[in-house]
Amino acid sequence: MGTLSVFLDVPLVKKTDNLLDHYKEDPHPQKVLLGHAGCQTDAGEAWIPRVVQRILLQISQDPTLNHEYLPELGIYEYTRAATELAIGKESRALLENRAGGIHTIGGTGALWIGAEFLCHWYKPRFSAPTALYIAEPQWDSLGCIFQVAGFTDIRPYYYWNPVKLTVDVEAFLETLQKAPTGSIVFLHAPEEIGLKPKEWEAVAATMEKNQLFPFFNIESQGLASGNLDRDAWALRHFVGQGFELLCAQSFSKTFGLYDELAGNLIVVTKDNETLIRIQSQLGRQICTTWMSPSSLGARVIGTVLNSPALLYEWKLSLRMVVERIMLIREKLKEKLRILGTPGSWEHLTAQSGMCSFIGLQSSQVEFLVKHRHIYLFENQQINICSINSKNLDYVAQSIHEAVLATFLRDYN
Repeated sequence: MGTLSVFLDVPLVKKTDNLLDHYKEDPHPQKVLLGHAGCQTDAGEAWIPRVVQRILLQISQDPTLNHEYLPELGIYEYTRAATELAIGKESRALLENRAGGIHTIGGTGALWIGAEFLCHWYKPRFSAPTALYIAEPQWDSLGCIFQVAGFTDIRPYYYWNPVKLTVDVEAFLETLQKAPTGSIVFLHAPEEIGLKPKEWEAVAATMEKNQLFPFFNIESQGLASGNLDRDAWALRHFVGQGFELLCAQSFSKTFGLYDELAGNLIVVTKDNETLIRIQSQLGRQICTTWMSPSSLGARVIGTVLNSPALLYEWKLSLRMVVERIMLIREKLKEKLRILGTPGSWEHLTAQSGMCSFIGLQSSQVEFLVKHRHIYLFENQQINICSINSKNLDYVAQSIHEAVLATFLRDYN
């Protein structure tokens, strides 16, 4: 055997600037991570609904369950209930058998399978490569999925005005109006970005006029307003308008199942025949990707969604989380007001859901990291659940000092 490895030319992937790694390595006793991916309790632990904990125990003690491979498209009772939750049980698309779900390994799995399918089969009858639009905050975290899937023309769009600290629907619509006919628009977390129903109607009308294809990503249904139907309004409007679309659905945050990933790729088409053909292709993709989806998370979710009593209990738990999120927003805004922090902080309570634009400048974010050991993403989106009764005062005081330092520097 030779002395040199046949893998000698494999390059080392440069490690991305991982916020969590920096936070863990920091020995400061008051350090705070405002970039948690999931929902946190006031004690700073991963939140999991009590009903989910009970069902996990129930499943583990069920002697009738085995560990056989699942079908490629997964557990039907789970995907049907999940699809009904997103687009509505009375949706015409469901009643006409032209909408269905595919059981995936988490929301990321649904994104990957959907992206790969679109890259291979989406043909808007134009010779140029299909342009794909993705919101700027998700450019780094999710744009790479579409790039690896084969998309070469990936473009950003903006829906948040960092100067006015408000939703900028005009800028969003302008991008859609100028998009090449047949482009794909990735609509991440429509339940949280803050567009009103009338504004979503304008977005849908513009996309219909320009023949743009919507790819939704629903990961916090019920955690934005506390109302599952209200949080699904945008997706249901598009379905009701007759769009063909894909929707990646995740339950990690809403069920607290971060290590038992269960997702659902919803496909809505013009007719049942097209749906069947698409599902056959997605089934083939799954066979060459993960063969069979994992079952535990899907069994838990399916059990809850298919039981009126358990579903009601789960809804109540979501509302409790939303009430805590709203209270944190109010308290943070009020503490900044009392401290006399320069600027307006109304945007903190104008937004909804776990994620929020904090409204700081890049230099202020840098100040928080270097001087106050508070870690947040450069796009200035934070997880409101990362703030709790133990660190609220420290976070508010730190933001005050960061803003004041920049204010005094600019004044001088």
